[in-house]
Amino acid sequence: MKLAPSPTVLLILALSLGGCQKPLQDAFGEQVRAYLLSHPEVLEETAQKLQEKKAEKASFEVKSGLKAQRAALEADSRDLVINPSGKITLVEFFDYRCGYCKLAAPEVMKIANENPNIRIVFKEFPIFGGVSNLAAQIALTPAGKAHGFNLYKGFMSEKALDNTAIERILRSEGLNPAEVFKAASEAGITKQLEDTHALAQALNIEGTPAFIIGDHLIPGADISALRAAIAEAQSGPLKRPT
Repeated sequence: MKLAPSPTVLLILALSLGGCQKPLQDAFGEQVRAYLLSHPEVLEETAQKLQEKKAEKASFEVKSGLKAQRAALEADSRDLVINPSGKITLVEFFDYRCGYCKLAAPEVMKIANENPNIRIVFKEFPIFGGVSNLAAQIALTPAGKAHGFNLYKGFMSEKALDNTAIERILRSEGLNPAEVFKAASEAGITKQLEDTHALAQALNIEGTPAFIIGDHLIPGADISALRAAIAEAQSGPLKRPT
């Protein structure tokens, strides 16, 4: 009994036919077309396999990028770090005027307060300009870092962060706004923000918030994914870079 060629064989043969075989190509193309019209599930399976391949490639690229940038992500001495002795490192890229960052902030604060084994690295990543830049610069001043977690809470709690709100929050921390504003213009702070933007670009991070823990890059305020990544890290051997 003569067996009909499988859909995979049909597709491979169709793709392999050269230009010098046009009559055969036309006839065979019609055969492939007729088969696919009668079996649309083959196209669905092919599309699914293609998506799986793309996802595998994207995952590999993310893991490779995170590995290459691990020191810049986790061990930049210029960053604010909460729970510095923690064995597991969580990195957050954020903007104080990002609505989704504000949604995620209570979870970040909860993680910091309830999990001393989780070391949190704050990456100031202002993407909205203006007040976002100013708030990030202020947070990176010596005074800002000394009150870092409180400023994070204060800035994130403001629905519409502006200069007036920033001054009020600084005063509530016993800081002189004029002095802090002056310190925020230091060239070193500008350089740090530029470096963070370059790091985000290298990792294809285009928005905020973005969380990184181990080999996981979690874009957006996906709290469920963040909790799952933390649970996985807590049951595994993740450690700080040496």
